[in-house]
Amino acid sequence: MTTVEDFKNGQVLLIDKPLEWTSFQVVNKLRWHIKKHFNLKKIKVGHAGTLDPLATGLLIICTGKQTKSIELYQGQVKEYTGTFTIGSTTPSYDLETEINQTFPIDHITHQLIQETTTKFIGKIQQKPPIFSAIKKDGKRLYELARAGKTTEIKSREIEIKEFEITEIKLPKIAFRIVCSKGTYIRSIANDFGLALNSGAHLSDLRRTKIGNFSIKNAQSIDKFIDTL
Repeated sequence: MTTVEDFKNGQVLLIDKPLEWTSFQVVNKLRWHIKKHFNLKKIKVGHAGTLDPLATGLLIICTGKQTKSIELYQGQVKEYTGTFTIGSTTPSYDLETEINQTFPIDHITHQLIQETTTKFIGKIQQKPPIFSAIKKDGKRLYELARAGKTTEIKSREIEIKEFEITEIKLPKIAFRIVCSKGTYIRSIANDFGLALNSGAHLSDLRRTKIGNFSIKNAQSIDKFIDTL
């Protein structure tokens, strides 16, 4: 059984983040239950890498002294699985916003899809989505986007180590991607649609690995609370 000293000295918790929860909400929930269970006034709890509310999967939570290692975990290579929907785009590149454009997909073949993945493998330049938590001039980009403001977003170098198409049932394409820190899978979805001479948005996303940590070893929030 994990003791209060264990949490203070530092625990690394692997949590399977549920759909529609923010990473911050998960941290707050766990912190509240740890404080309540051990009758603590405060304890440090943080997450090592944000997952969007519409994504599920592996979230590394650090407590106590382990919060000093958060940047180390954030820098690890990550693996994602999910689904692109071809033939339509959204301003957020995912399902947070409504479809704003539709495109033909009759020309898209299995061969074209497989060939297009090769354009993304390796070190590439990527523009983060306007609906992201990146700060510009002291404001989060998503705050500017929701206010209807446009702003220039600089490209950044990322690395796609693996890009595998696991199933094709148009307009849905299932994938597995292994990538560097700072990669936006939503942007890959949008750029992938453009590369197909069509459009695309991210319709499902699950983080399955961070470095050597796997979703297979993660637990739900409820299970963590039950085992306190």
